[in-house]
Amino acid sequence: QVQLVESGGGLVQPGGSLRLSCVASGSIFSIGSMGWHRQAPGKQRELVATITRGGTTNYADSVKGRFTISRDNGKRTVALQMNMLKPEDTAVYYCNVNERFTGEAYWGQGTQVIVSS
Repeated sequence: QVQLVESGGGLVQPGGSLRLSCVASGSIFSIGSMGWHRQAPGKQRELVATITRGGTTNYADSVKGRFTISRDNGKRTVALQMNMLKPEDTAVYYCNVNERFTGEAYWGQGTQVIVSS
């Protein structure tokens, strides 16, 4: 069984910063790509950022230049540094990990981010 535990969400004012973290544990043989998705109320879940095992990153246009994704392969962690937050960034953020060889996807339970004055 694979578990993803997220942390770092909360309430922040517009223009502020938050750092989300996610650690993977359990019986996953080898981790491939890792990423963050988000779901705002009444909207579909959308990709925020991904990072490959080799460190290649991909970002949604809406967060480019403001968010940075990083990972530590040895610690099985992925982080999302979010700067210059906007009210439209308010959402539940989900960590995603894909098994390297099978492609099986695993998801965290989600962490709430609220950007409001």
